Amino acid sequence: MRVEFKTEGGFAYFPGLNQPSTIDASELSAQEAGELERLIEAARFFDLPETPAPRHSVADGRRYTISISSPERSHAVHVDDPIEDANIQALVDFLGAKIRMPRGAGD
Repeated sequence: MRVEFKTEGGFAYFPGLNQPSTIDASELSAQEAGELERLIEAARFFDLPETPAPRHSVADGRRYTISISSPERSHAVHVDDPIEDANIQALVDFLGAKIRMPRGAGD
């Protein structure tokens, strides 16, 4: 399974410096891959609409784009701050932490 995660907007956002990051579950530890699977399932990711219904946004809010591909299926979702669903927030937090972690730091 491959996850592409992109953050846009927010305070001090520089579009040219903020490229999507890819997380390959096969490169994660067994524990981290299991946690990623659990978070995707808890968020009901593959049941989410691609773009949620418009609602009140916040100044300097961020937009997160999550694309997940596996041999069985693929889906992309855009989520805006503030994220009201705790399960989706947990998935965003996990992905954000993984892309900020230097390569080899989790080994």
